[in-house]
Amino acid sequence: INFFSHFSLVAEDLPYNTIEEIVGLCPVGVDACGSFTFICQNELTIDTFTLPAGKQLTLLSMEVARNGERLARCQVVGQNMASAEILLPLALRGEFYECQSDRGYSLQEIMSSSRLSCRHFRNTAEKNSGSLLIFSPVYEISNVVKFPSSLEVDVQDVTEQYQDLVFITPFSMTEVASQPPESFPTMAEILDGPESNQFFNCSWFQELQRGRRLVLHACGTTTMILASTPKGRKGKQYFIISGGYGGRMRRRAREFGSVYELYLASSQSPGLKVSVTRHCEEVEEEGMPALSVGEQLEVLGMTLMDGLGDKSGAAQKVECLICKRTSEEISLPLFMTGHFVEKLSDNKKYKLTDLISSSLPLDVKVVTRDKDLEKDPLMGLPALKLEETFTETMVLTSLPNQPDWCFELPVRWLQMSLCFTSDHLPWSESPERHVETVTEVTEKFYYEYHKLVSKIEEPPPRPPKRKPSSSEVPKRSSKSESKSTKLRSAVTKQLDNLSLGETKGKRAPAPPPPEDVSMSFYSPTTTEMQNSNMNI
Repeated sequence: INFFSHFSLVAEDLPYNTIEEIVGLCPVGVDACGSFTFICQNELTIDTFTLPAGKQLTLLSMEVARNGERLARCQVVGQNMASAEILLPLALRGEFYECQSDRGYSLQEIMSSSRLSCRHFRNTAEKNSGSLLIFSPVYEISNVVKFPSSLEVDVQDVTEQYQDLVFITPFSMTEVASQPPESFPTMAEILDGPESNQFFNCSWFQELQRGRRLVLHACGTTTMILASTPKGRKGKQYFIISGGYGGRMRRRAREFGSVYELYLASSQSPGLKVSVTRHCEEVEEEGMPALSVGEQLEVLGMTLMDGLGDKSGAAQKVECLICKRTSEEISLPLFMTGHFVEKLSDNKKYKLTDLISSSLPLDVKVVTRDKDLEKDPLMGLPALKLEETFTETMVLTSLPNQPDWCFELPVRWLQMSLCFTSDHLPWSESPERHVETVTEVTEKFYYEYHKLVSKIEEPPPRPPKRKPSSSEVPKRSSKSESKSTKLRSAVTKQLDNLSLGETKGKRAPAPPPPEDVSMSFYSPTTTEMQNSNMNI
């Protein structure tokens, strides 16, 4: 605990919706005010003051107004390093992000703060190259008794008198999962439950409280599927699904936003067929053909083709996707954007195991629920994207009052300690088990998972444009030229009707540009608000 080095707090990269949420990240138990900073991506209006987007705010203190409203006193620095202090209501809404701080924390400070002990850190000595660290206590000493070396004591063996005394051996989740198979099933008691729920949106997590008895049935590795839904009224939802899920699914057509996405999908699904859903203009000098809505394309393969020359005049090689369009073959550069939708020919109902044996990701819809589940959370969702598979060490668990309804505890994502007890198992015969195969997880789980395991593949860059000489002016198709001529004439006609010196109504002169933040707070007059629509 008295380790000499210091550690820097890694800023969370998720947005927060209110001042209260972002200020809630400020460490408790240490003097962190004055070093905790954050920004808002949108403009903030407080009474008659306006704070521009992107300004960095430093938390100074927390205050309570006379009316009981809780406020955050923050410092903001403007132009010429001029600073000002403002009071922000904790209920103020916006898109807030935590800023990276240079402040270092000792291990003692980290472990004494409930908010710091669950955050990620880097060793300050290793700059940004250091690995992410999470600190967890191995044991805690609650009482320390010191004996002076000069104290004379008599030691008596009392083993015979205290035969029934049992010493508790705490196990972490990792240690539970490493127990031999013959240790299960067994009864256990939670010594220390998870401090906060950052990763799970499920009913069984609420049961993981200190003192709760659990039935541990078995442990082992399970194939899991990470899945997500499109953004809807409830926002995006995320799930981890066990390979034993018993529902049935139909495939849905995938959508692609670029030729590179087509290439990735076709490399896993040969013979991919798609339809064009948005018109694309031809750009002859970059080798991009025109595409019309409704055209059918079949991906044949990839090749290298000559593109524009570099500064030395040598032709560059460009990766292109060869596609069949009706009776001709066309080349689509991988850097080309586009809008395509997959063509599906089957309406078959699939088991989850059949789908994950092919290439992922896949878009599906659950059409038959898993009958082993009391309530299937995937049933009724408009769409579900099966993103990827991974293996997770799980401890199969149930509650003593419902020993046959089991759920799986993912070892890697739960920080809690248990001890085995000598309680009797709550059955005379081992019951038939029903396993909760779907667990809803949070957005934080989704992004933390990708930080740990994902490798993001970037599309190839667009080749640099070469300024053509007068003899190399690219020829545009008559269709494109006609559209461009009409567009230019329409824009010219609109510009001819504009007058920079006249407007249909009078408006007050614009305020002078702010010199610093303290002068940039601006409230529009009534006349300006009435004239705002005609002056846009």
